[in-house]
This record gives sequence, structure tokens and C-alpha cells, in this order.
Amino acid sequence: MTEGATSKEPQISNDHINDVLQRFAERFGQPLRSLVLHSPSEQNLDYEDVTFPSRDGVPLEGWFIPAAGSNKLIIANHPMGFSRSGLPTQFEPWHSVWASSGNGFEVNFLPDYKILHDAGYNILTYDLRNHGFSGAANGGIVSSGIFEARDVVGSLQYVRNRDETRDMTIGLFSRCLGCNSTFSAMTQFPEVFNEVRCLVAAQPVTPQIILAHHLALAGVPANRIEDMEQRIVLRTGIGFARIDPREWAKHVRIPTFLYQVHDDVLTQPSDVQTIFDNIPIVEKKLQWIYGTTARWDGYLEFQRRPQPMLEWFEKYMP
Repeated sequence: MTEGATSKEPQISNDHINDVLQRFAERFGQPLRSLVLHSPSEQNLDYEDVTFPSRDGVPLEGWFIPAAGSNKLIIANHPMGFSRSGLPTQFEPWHSVWASSGNGFEVNFLPDYKILHDAGYNILTYDLRNHGFSGAANGGIVSSGIFEARDVVGSLQYVRNRDETRDMTIGLFSRCLGCNSTFSAMTQFPEVFNEVRCLVAAQPVTPQIILAHHLALAGVPANRIEDMEQRIVLRTGIGFARIDPREWAKHVRIPTFLYQVHDDVLTQPSDVQTIFDNIPIVEKKLQWIYGTTARWDGYLEFQRRPQPMLEWFEKYMP
């Protein structure tokens, strides 16, 4: 449309808006479970199926992928709605949920583990509660980091009590919900991170902001975000003020590398910039990804261009 042209936005009914709000509230509070559809064997990696308790006892399922002769360990935490193996967004029912935002393609995390293994790192990757094959808890809701923080703590306790890993140098690789949950754990349980060397973090996001962008893509007026929050509260008991990674970031005390798709249609650059600015240490870095609007490209960035992240791990886990 040329400058100065006028157009009326298509009108959608209030009933339709209410249907959209309810559907989003249900998906946000209890996302579809992504199954574990890949295996480390696809990348010719030896691995062990492991199970261990979260800090509050929820059973968590994962893989331990050994790197012979290495005393360095990365713990990987996945995004909301994903599993340790990724998200099969090329298939229904996930495709219909995400394709409208340009994210209708698969994210497979197994190449990430191959890259880390070949760089000399042991890996623990697992499903957060209410995801993948891990246990249901808290009524099945996803809390955007409040309860999932206990899973992050549980993973650290597990490797510190396992004979083969108790003396290893630990780094974290946390994405989206996994990153929010890591920040939340640092807020709730700071002592657990005393011996963790560093964090590589992909695309943390403030729930209110990503939901507002979802609504805009669906044609819902911006002033209905409060209605959206009320529906989420009625489903989960948790409002936006309690799940703010911008506040949790103020409790990060380990060297942190953040990266994010700059023009991600599901968020805005100022959100990650604020999260980064709120990290109160000098040892931090923010890297933008350009040339795409798809959030999923941010999750695939490590397997496409891993060098900056590997250099961060190498610097702080020599």
C-alpha cells in the first residue's frame, strides 16, 4: 500500500475474539506435549537413558551423552512445548499452532548435541515437567519458569551426585522456557549455581510480550491483553507479574551469552535487550540474528553457526 492510502482493518466478531483468547489461554497454560521423536543414535552418539527427580520429586526423563576423556559437562534445557529432541512442527497438531507465525518447520536438537559432543563436552539433556516423557505436575500447567526452576535444580543435583559426573566442570545451555526457568532458579535457589561456570541462553522471552504478539497475528485488538491474562489466571493461577524474566535476570551471577532473532514476529528486540541489560555482571554478551522473522531460526542458530557459543563455553570452561 502506498503512503497516504487508507484501508479498513477487517472486523472480527467478539465471539471470535473470545474463542481466540480462550484457545490461546489453554495452549499457554497447558501446551501440547511434544514427543521425543529422535534419538542420539541418529547422530552416531552413545547415550544412556536416565531418570532423576526434580527438586520437588517430579520424575524427569533424559539422556546422558558421554564424551570419552572429558571432564566438562553441558546441561541442556529446552523451550516451551518442545522436548529434549525438539518440536515436529512440520506435523499436526503443532503445524496449525505455529505456521501462521512462520514457524511451521521442524526443530531437531540432535545436531546440537553432536556438535557439543564433538567439541569435547559430556551432555545431560532432559524433558522439563509436563513435557516430553517427564512426569506431570502442578495440575499439568506450564508456569513459565516458576515450577520448572525446580527441574533445573534437579538436573544440577543429579550430575553432582552421579559418580561419573560429580567432579565435572558444568555449563548450561538453556533455550526459551529453559532459559526463563534457569533465571527463575537463580532467583529462587542462588546457592545451587555457585560452581556453574557459564550459561549460553537462546531467546528468553517475557510471556506477556509473546502473547501480545500472538494476539496481534490473530487480529485481536491489543486492548484485550488484560482479558487474556485473566483467562490464564483462571486456568493456571499465575498472572504476568509473577513470570517476568526481566526481573529474574537481575539475579544472574554467571557469565551469560544471549542470542535472539532480532525481527522475531513473536516478540520485540527491546524485550531481550532489557533482559540483557538487567544482568548485573560484566561477563555477558548479546548476539542478534538477522535475515529472518522466524523464531525457530533462533533455535537452529547453534547448529548452523556454533562457533560463538562454543567459544563462550571454551572461555569459561577451559
